[in-house]
Amino acid sequence: MRGTNSTKQGMLPGLSPFVSALPLLGVLSTLCGCAVGPDFKKPTVTAPREWRTYGDPQISTQTAVDAEWWKTFGDQSLNHLIELAYQQNLPLQVAGLRIVEARAQLGILTGRQFPQTQVASGNATAIGLSKNAANVANLDRNYGDFRLGFDAAWELDFWGKYRRGVESGADSLLASVADYHSALVSLSAEVARTYVLIRTYEVLIEQAQENTRIQEQGLLIAESRFRNGATSELDVAQATTLLESTRATIPQLEILLDQARNALSTLLGQSTGDIEALLAGPKQIPAAPEKVAVGVPAEMLRRRPDVRSAELYAAAQCARIGVAEAELYPSFSLFGSIGLESSNTATHNFLSSASLAYSVGPRIVWPFLNYGRLKNGVRVEDARFQQLLVSYQNTVLRAAQEVADAMTGFVNSQKAMAFEQASVKAAQRSVEIALVQYREGAVDYQRVLDAQRSLLQQQNSLAQANSSIATNLVGLYKALGGGWEVRQAQPIVSEKTQGEMKDRTDWGDLLSQPRAPETKNPPPGKQ
Repeated sequence: MRGTNSTKQGMLPGLSPFVSALPLLGVLSTLCGCAVGPDFKKPTVTAPREWRTYGDPQISTQTAVDAEWWKTFGDQSLNHLIELAYQQNLPLQVAGLRIVEARAQLGILTGRQFPQTQVASGNATAIGLSKNAANVANLDRNYGDFRLGFDAAWELDFWGKYRRGVESGADSLLASVADYHSALVSLSAEVARTYVLIRTYEVLIEQAQENTRIQEQGLLIAESRFRNGATSELDVAQATTLLESTRATIPQLEILLDQARNALSTLLGQSTGDIEALLAGPKQIPAAPEKVAVGVPAEMLRRRPDVRSAELYAAAQCARIGVAEAELYPSFSLFGSIGLESSNTATHNFLSSASLAYSVGPRIVWPFLNYGRLKNGVRVEDARFQQLLVSYQNTVLRAAQEVADAMTGFVNSQKAMAFEQASVKAAQRSVEIALVQYREGAVDYQRVLDAQRSLLQQQNSLAQANSSIATNLVGLYKALGGGWEVRQAQPIVSEKTQGEMKDRTDWGDLLSQPRAPETKNPPPGKQ
């Protein structure tokens, strides 16, 4: 490498060969306008024109769905719990971090559109040749080689491979945002459902305790009549059996209550046993409003984030078909390097023009003997795309079913509650009459047992019907996709988590507030 300077200098009348490659760059760049692969078109789906419960006085299709639907219950404890869950729920934080990951991934895909290799390098090498080696030119056997340069390579996006990659990454980012919104919908619904469950168990426990007191009175009457010889010991045994059976239901209900409280603690992102203060207030099942706004089916499809997510994942996969298809065609690249090179015999001239070395030129690569591998790669991506299209259609159908199921459950549960209320009043009156008649000896104790047992059953049925109204309403709002809008302007990563991540890595502005494309609904270009 001793003669490097003289050789390079002889080849370098100037930079004209390097400059002459620039027109080729311009020509190829102007040709990079096409993008192979299909363009995504939103699949056609069939949604109901109207809900089956259209016309029911409790359902309104003329009013938009309330974004803060949980406030329609008028329960301050529930409102506070949902707000805490938004701030502390751990799976929701994971969903937010997936958005950050998708932002970074989109940055990687965007960067691939530009020169893919840019390397600044330098080295100093000491070289010693064997004394037994031929040395016809009588060159120095020991010398140094010094190099400093810059290398770059750019595969031109002639077939739109990298643009399709950016398209896929952008849709994947928006899909992760929709997944985050879907997590918000599920979280608010699950907190509300669990809260209703807790209140239901509390009501059932109170009813069991009240029936225990009623049955204790019946037992006292049976014992008194037995002591006075007015009846046999059978009445006492039957009264004791019913009483102890009712008492046994209380610990079982308390197990379910504690489990529901533990589930709520997990939803709030905190350890169990710390939510008693959050459940302060009347122990009653939240009352549903008289009328519920559900909008129309078309509005439901626009609002449900899981429907948007399914569509966006299909769009992202559609772009990957183009990425795979671009591999079938020749790739056009430009490569170049420029730098300084000198041996130790001319170190004092290292920074002179005589030390300049460069190489530049185009390169074409065409893997035409791929034995069907690349073509099958396209087929794989297309099959995955078709799967996502079918999944999108199924998501739409399932969404409509969930709304219809919850709506009919809500409407019919209210009808059932009216009958249950009348039944409980009649059962309470039956117990009063049966006790009076038994005390007077007009009926046997079996009549009292039947009346008390029926009262407890009817009271439990009424509580379950009331609970069913609330849970069906929660399910209806979840099916309608409500609840995510209130968090659009809120950070997806907490300040504490941002601080931890920034201490480890330079995140730039990727942890900031949502960008404009992430807040558009429905996604642009997909209608």
